Amino acid sequence: MAFLGVNIDHVATVREARRTTEPDPVTAAALAVLGGADGITIHLREDRRHIQDRDLEVLMRTASAPVNLECAVTDEMIEIACRAQPRQVTLVPERREEVTTEGGLDVVGNRDRVDAALRRLAQAGILVSLFVDADPAQVETSATFLGGVNGVELHTGPYAHAFADAGGLRGAAVGQLDRLARAGEIARNAGLLLHAGHGLNYLNVQPVAALPEMRDLNIGHSIVSRAVFTGIEPAVREMKRLIVDASR
Repeated sequence: MAFLGVNIDHVATVREARRTTEPDPVTAAALAVLGGADGITIHLREDRRHIQDRDLEVLMRTASAPVNLECAVTDEMIEIACRAQPRQVTLVPERREEVTTEGGLDVVGNRDRVDAALRRLAQAGILVSLFVDADPAQVETSATFLGGVNGVELHTGPYAHAFADAGGLRGAAVGQLDRLARAGEIARNAGLLLHAGHGLNYLNVQPVAALPEMRDLNIGHSIVSRAVFTGIEPAVREMKRLIVDASR
């Protein structure tokens, strides 16, 4: 059965809209675990547009579930990750002008930089996943780093967009799901754990959750959006139910 990692970034987005102290993403993390989250994901961006250093520090002291820290492949972020000691780091691309992450990390074109980061994280005893597009070359390369990669997180944005455009699992969405399935098979054959995330919501999550040996689904925006109306615990509980049902 796939595990649910709840991304709490957009709780911080609401807080930072007013530069105040509420809502607190660390409180949201605690409520998410009560709702059934198997882990907590946060993305400490270089521009600190939502999650702040304080959030990571407090979360690492208080979290009752494993923490997955998403961060860019920069010296500053790798140093912060090594100091914070989350259970896992997921290396992601970043562009300052993007609204959210727009694609996977190009591990083929940035091999040396990624490998250097992986070596530092391995020395700190931190598991590492690479956020990559569902492209065979990217997934295959992810398995070859001497620094060590624990898993890959497949970028599900193209699938989510196609699903929304088609109004369900039809047309281009089927093709995008097949693309994810093929990339997942490559990852499993290479000995990598299979994760997925970006754009997943209550309507489109089940086909991805049902992919063979899917390990973790990292979902944030749709859960936080529903939580505005229902609260964090019920929103997480419903997402977890969908994932469990799809995995049976």
